[in-house]
Amino acid sequence: MPNSKIEMERKIPVGISSCLLGQEVRYNGGHKRSRYCIDVLSDCFEFEPFCPEMAIGLGVPREPIRLVGEADETPRALGTVDASIDVTEPLLKAGRDIAAERSHLRGYVLMKGSPSCGMERVKVYHPNGMPNTSDSGIFVRALREANPALPLEEEARLNDAVLRDNFIARVFAYDDWITSVESDPSYHNLIQFHSRQKYLLMAHHYQGYRELGRYLAEAHELPLEQAMHEYILAFMRHMSHRATRKTHTNVLMHMLGYMKKSLDTEVKQELIDSIEEYRLGQVPLVAPLVILKHYLKRYGGDYICEQTYLNPYPHQLGLRNYI
Repeated sequence: MPNSKIEMERKIPVGISSCLLGQEVRYNGGHKRSRYCIDVLSDCFEFEPFCPEMAIGLGVPREPIRLVGEADETPRALGTVDASIDVTEPLLKAGRDIAAERSHLRGYVLMKGSPSCGMERVKVYHPNGMPNTSDSGIFVRALREANPALPLEEEARLNDAVLRDNFIARVFAYDDWITSVESDPSYHNLIQFHSRQKYLLMAHHYQGYRELGRYLAEAHELPLEQAMHEYILAFMRHMSHRATRKTHTNVLMHMLGYMKKSLDTEVKQELIDSIEEYRLGQVPLVAPLVILKHYLKRYGGDYICEQTYLNPYPHQLGLRNYI
C-alpha cells in the first residue's frame, strides 16, 4: 500500500475497536494492532477507539466471554469458565450508547471473531460447550440496530481488496450524506446527493440504482424527514453490495457514452479497448479510469465530471490499483 501522506482538509471520524490501535485491552492484556489502520487509514480517518468490555467494567486481565445459545435463539455473552457471568445486557447498552453519543461517526472498524465486536461469523456455543452456529457480536448487534446506515467492517476483511474498496467508499459516501444533506435538510440537497452518487451506486448495485431513482421521482410527496430516512437506509444497503468487474465495466461504458459524439473513432476505440482489458482481468480499474478521466476533463459536462465514482476517496490510498 502507498506510504505517502494524504492531505485532507479534515479527517473523517470513524470508530474502531481499541485493540486495533494497539491498546492493551484484550482479555489477556494483549492487543491486535492493525498496521493498515494506523499507518494508512489514519491519514484520512480520525479514529475514535472504544472497547465494550472495558466500558462495562470487565477490566484487564479478565475471564474471556463467548456467545452461548441454541440455534433458534438469540445468543448471550457468558463467561467461558463461570457461565453465571452474563454481560449481554451491558454490551447491548454499550452499543446503543455509542450509537447515541457518537452519532457523528461515519463508520466503524471492528475486531474479527470478538463476542462483542465481531461483525459476523462469531462462534456460538451450546450450553454444554460444544460449537453450535455463528452470529454477530453483542455490541455490534446493538450498534447495527441503532444505526443500520453506519458502515461496519472487520479489520481482517480489509486485507481483501474488494471489501477494502467497498468499506472505504461507503464511509466517504456516508460522510457526504452527513455533511451535505443531514446538516442542511432539503429535497434539493437530497436530489443533489443522489445525482452525484448515481454511478457509484450503479457500480455497487444496479437494481438499487434503479430503485432509488424511482423512489426519488415521488419522494417530494413524502415528509422530508421520512424521505431522507428511507433513502439513506436503502442507499447504504445497496452500497454494501460488492462492485465487480462486470458492474464497473457497465459504469465505464455509460460514462464513455456521454462523450461518444465528441470523441474521434481512434480515441473511442482506445477507451473501449482499455475497458475491455479491465473486464477481462488484464489490468486494474485504475487503467481505464486514467484514460477516461483525461477525456472527461475535455469533453464531459458538469454532471458527469462531478460523479463521485471518479474519485470516491483519496487516490493516494491506491485502492483501485488492486481491483
